[in-house]
Amino acid sequence: MKIDRRSLWAVLGTTILVGGCGLFSEDEPEPGDPARLVEFTPTLKVERIWRTSAGSGVGKAGLRIAPVYSNGRLYVADRTGRISVIDGETGRVEHRFSTELEISSTLGVFETMILAGTLEGEIFSLDAETGAVNWRAPVSSEVLARPLLHDGVVIVRCVDGRVFGFDAVDGTRLWLYDRSVPLLTLRGNGDPLARGGLVFIGYDGGEVVALRAQDGAVAWEQAISNREGRTELDRLSDIDGSMAMVATDLYVSTVRGRLAALAVEQGRMLWVKDVGTALGLDVSRTRLTLSDVDDQVWLIDRRNATTLWKRDGLENRTLTRPSFYGNYVVVGDMQGYLHWLDAESGEFVARLKIGSPLLVPPLVVGTTLYQLDAGGGLSAFRAGAAL
Repeated sequence: MKIDRRSLWAVLGTTILVGGCGLFSEDEPEPGDPARLVEFTPTLKVERIWRTSAGSGVGKAGLRIAPVYSNGRLYVADRTGRISVIDGETGRVEHRFSTELEISSTLGVFETMILAGTLEGEIFSLDAETGAVNWRAPVSSEVLARPLLHDGVVIVRCVDGRVFGFDAVDGTRLWLYDRSVPLLTLRGNGDPLARGGLVFIGYDGGEVVALRAQDGAVAWEQAISNREGRTELDRLSDIDGSMAMVATDLYVSTVRGRLAALAVEQGRMLWVKDVGTALGLDVSRTRLTLSDVDDQVWLIDRRNATTLWKRDGLENRTLTRPSFYGNYVVVGDMQGYLHWLDAESGEFVARLKIGSPLLVPPLVVGTTLYQLDAGGGLSAFRAGAAL
């Protein structure tokens, strides 16, 4: 059974309230209420340079469909199957394709090809210029992870644990890797990563599996966390968020409190740390950042797992995965706020209210930060000099 992140925290006793919640009232917050916003003096100037509509958003489905940047354009899908192609500099909508597909994953955009997975268990290859369908193929269940193209093979991860390999030209199925998933898991799947002919998949049982892209054979497997506990809820070990790769190191986190670095070639564990997230992590140079299951933001030295700082004050706000923006860490929340933290100290330096809930992490390209909200609004921001 799949449960979403908000339902999980409710079961664990940290019920998330999205409505009025009295954030600025003088009443004491109830247990589980979103933390009151910490007052601070802004020291960073952040400007919104444009905002546009990227479709109708995800509605009540709660899908984490994020924008994708490729060759100066942003590609965004919505719950109706409409794909918007937006100029990354100006925010001008260049194209809108009505696919009539129940798109459920972030798009895979690779030069002239767009890959889309659906709730009905299909994978589509679309022409990036016209939106026309090149080919379509059935898979075994809904697709929530972003489809991947590597070495001429389209890799599709399904919620039932199966991974498919398709020929990128005509959609012929090349191989299938079948793996069972636990009885109870979070609703969501981390996106596959690939390098050097290997595809890395994070599983709901807390394992990372490396598959050969050409034939789906297992190159190695490594358990990040063990499924221990008296109940299925206690044993949740999902790897649902984004993994990250730097040189020959792979960084991965599980929902039940394990963060690890692995050697890409053999899957050997380099280090492990007791901090968990269902959202994945972001890496910049020697540092990595994540928001944990208690909605605390961490900055960690990726070389040795040393904690550089931990930022509280955002508990029960259902944070996104944080992203690096230069010398800052930026994270969104369910009430539509975008929080900017100093990467050296962890202190708040800026805050913006966007509007609709923020479900996907900020996307940083150069000096521009893009943020998509649940209603389909896409905004671009740039941070300037200190105030």
